[in-house]
Amino acid sequence: MTNPWSWYSDGEVWTLEQERIFARSWQYVGHAAMLQQTGDFFTARAGRIPIVVTRAEDGETRAFVNVCRHRGSVVAEGAGNRKTLQCPYHAWTYGLDGRLRAAPRADFDLDEVGLAPVRLERWGPFLFVNAGDDAEPLAETLGEVTAQVAELGLDVDALRFHHRSEWTVAANWKVVAENFLECYHCAVAHPSFTALVDVSPDAYRLEVGRLYSTQVGPARDGETRSQFHFVWPNTGINVFPGEPNLSIGPIVPASTERTDRFLDYFFGAGVEESWIAELLELDDQVGREDTALGERVQTGVASGALSEGRLLREAERLVAHFQGLVREALMADSL
Repeated sequence: MTNPWSWYSDGEVWTLEQERIFARSWQYVGHAAMLQQTGDFFTARAGRIPIVVTRAEDGETRAFVNVCRHRGSVVAEGAGNRKTLQCPYHAWTYGLDGRLRAAPRADFDLDEVGLAPVRLERWGPFLFVNAGDDAEPLAETLGEVTAQVAELGLDVDALRFHHRSEWTVAANWKVVAENFLECYHCAVAHPSFTALVDVSPDAYRLEVGRLYSTQVGPARDGETRSQFHFVWPNTGINVFPGEPNLSIGPIVPASTERTDRFLDYFFGAGVEESWIAELLELDDQVGREDTALGERVQTGVASGALSEGRLLREAERLVAHFQGLVREALMADSL
C-alpha cells in the first residue's frame, strides 16, 4: 500500500519534511558557469531554506544560509556580481566569504557573527548544497549515478549550459517526485515520448540504490539509450537518446500543495540547434503532460475521500523505494 494520502496535504507533515529531509540532504542548486568571475553569486532554496552561493576574492566558491544574522531578512535575491551582499532591511553588509563587514551602529565585534555556512560540493559542473551538520559526502548520495552517466560516453565536464526552464505544479512535492519515478503511465500519457523510447516492461529497466534510483530505456532506433535518475530527496537527472545532452533540477516544496521546479539544460559543444529545438519541444510536451497528471493526483489524494492507494510491485518499485525513504526520514510511527 502507499503512504497515507493525508501526508500529501497535511501541514504538520510538510513541516516535518522540511526539518528531517530537506534540512539535512544534498540538493542541486545550480552549475559552475554561474560562478565564473570573482564576485558572482546566485540564490536558490534547499526546501524552505534560502541559499546563496558565492565566489569570493580568494576564488573559493561557498554556500550560505541566505538569512541576515540580525533580524532574519533574506539578504540576496536573484543572481549577479557584487563585492558584498547587503541586507535591504538595516544595511548589514557581508563579504562573499560570509564575514560581516559592516553593521550601522553596531555595539559588538563584527567577527562574532557572519552568514551561516552550508556544505557545497560538486559533480562535474553541477553544484549541490547540504545544510546538515553531519552531511555525508555528496558521492555517497549519488552512488552509481555518475558511473552510469559516464557509461553512455557522456563527459559532464564537456557539456555546455544552454538555458534554465522554470515552472510551478499545483501539487505536493511527493506527487511530483513519484510521477518522475515511474513510466507505468508513459504508454497512456506520453505518446511522443513512447515514440522515441521503448517503455515496454521487457525493455525499460528499473534500478534501485541506497539514495538514488534509475530508469533506463533504449531508443526505438536501437542505437542509443536514455537514463532518468532520481537522487534523494528531490533531484531529477534526464539523459535523452541521441546527441550529448543532460538536464538536471530539483523538485522544491513551496507549500503543502505547490511545488516549484526548474531544469538546467546542457548539451555537447557540437550539437546543432535544430536537434536541440526538437528535443526541447518533446521535453516541454512531456512536462506539460506531467504537470496536468500531478495536479489531478493532488486533487484526488487531498480530497480525503480515500486513505491510501495500492502500488504495483515491479512497475512502481522506485515509487515504493521513495516512499520508504520518506517513512524512514519522518519516523512514520510517530505521526
